[in-house]
Amino acid sequence: MQKRVKVKPNSKQQKIEEHTDGSLTVRLKSPPVDGKANEELIKLLAEKFDVPKSHIRIKSGLSSRQKLIEIDTDI
Repeated sequence: MQKRVKVKPNSKQQKIEEHTDGSLTVRLKSPPVDGKANEELIKLLAEKFDVPKSHIRIKSGLSSRQKLIEIDTDI
């Protein structure tokens, strides 16, 4: 499964908002420094979709706010 994700780092609280088109807006507490925001994003998505963190990959947008995430739900 692939999801389009818009990331908002340095937010006051962690939050995942799902839109009608299937895309997500994820608010992260971490700053976008040294990959900390990406690590937090993967951790949050793993909890939301109930998969191990190793099953989530950032396909594109590693250093961008707009990301394409691939989630392997076949466990």
